[in-house]
Amino acid sequence: MIQETIVTTHNEDGITHIAPMGIHVNGDEFIILPFRPSTTLNNLLASHVAVINYCDDVRVFAGCLTGRYDWPLRAAEKISTPVLACALAHTEVQVIDIEDNPVRPKVFCSAVHSVNHAPFKGFNRAQHAVLEAAILVSRLSMLTSEKIASELAYLRIGFTKTAGEREQEAWDWLMTAIDNHNGANR
Repeated sequence: MIQETIVTTHNEDGITHIAPMGIHVNGDEFIILPFRPSTTLNNLLASHVAVINYCDDVRVFAGCLTGRYDWPLRAAEKISTPVLACALAHTEVQVIDIEDNPVRPKVFCSAVHSVNHAPFKGFNRAQHAVLEAAILVSRLSMLTSEKIASELAYLRIGFTKTAGEREQEAWDWLMTAIDNHNGANR
């Protein structure tokens, strides 16, 4: 199973990196698959720890993909990497093995500590649309403009019916990124 999460890592200087990432979950094992080159991968190799943050504020996903990384953090309980302050829950993990790959290594992790902070009350369709649009933005260089337009047309249906202020802000950031990408490639 793949869960869409926000992964926090830190470098040797203690600087935190925040990245949206689909995490593979198999029982108590977590597999992080960052592409090379990647700040997340570099930080995992240096510190051997990370935090998997479960968050329903889709602005964090959209924000990180559009250059907005300044999200409030708080200290983790068992490891040195901070937790996203708006996380509904988080799991502190340590690296147990790495399956190297020149494109996308597999970083196997085990849970050190898990905490629930607030109840998850479900996603609306706009939140789902923003997450899917964020994934499209992360793959702009791999997809055709026609494919992106087609996917967005479908996502816009649910988005328009259910978006609140947070979702609208996140959507606007993503649409600007897509417009900028399309303008640069004309």
